[in-house]
Amino acid sequence: MSGEKLLDDVAAEVVICTRCSLWKGRKNAVPGEGDPQARIMLVGEAPGSSEDLKGRPFVGAAGQFLETLLFQIGFSREKVFICNIVKCRPPRNRPPKPEEVQTCTPYLDRQMKIIKPELVITLGNCSTAYVFSKAHLPLAGITAVHGKFRQATLDGVQVTVFPTFHPAAALYSGKYKDQITADFELVKKELEKRARAK
Repeated sequence: MSGEKLLDDVAAEVVICTRCSLWKGRKNAVPGEGDPQARIMLVGEAPGSSEDLKGRPFVGAAGQFLETLLFQIGFSREKVFICNIVKCRPPRNRPPKPEEVQTCTPYLDRQMKIIKPELVITLGNCSTAYVFSKAHLPLAGITAVHGKFRQATLDGVQVTVFPTFHPAAALYSGKYKDQITADFELVKKELEKRARAK
């Protein structure tokens, strides 16, 4: 079965999911989208109000900034896979609760197994904490761990994990905007280095 079909199957389950209470407040679940054979997978925290309305990840102001960052490294959003650890919007954009993360992340785990990305970019504390715990990497706040490449095995898939700040943080602080931009510049250099090594 093709990767696209397998991802469609996951998405079909997500949009009707009632495994945790978040489904009660959603307009649309947000399974994620992008290239089934993406080299890069970007993992955020949870959908916001724009995403809840459209059923698509990162379509608000933070998403526009993310598209700028992707352009900076030579990618469009169609050439990567973008998703969140939680597929429904938490009330008032609060952080997902641990039980919501636990209930929802099997969908993300399946998406990662299907895509087998080369690079997983975690956006913000919540997604970084989940991916690090799954990869048995030492946990620390995003300020301490951002901008560094780490080799990891996620469900038998060898990946490079690269944490950075959530693009939404850049909307509130120029400091974070500069740091995320610098982090993506590191991604660009790493991808160029890998291209030369092939």
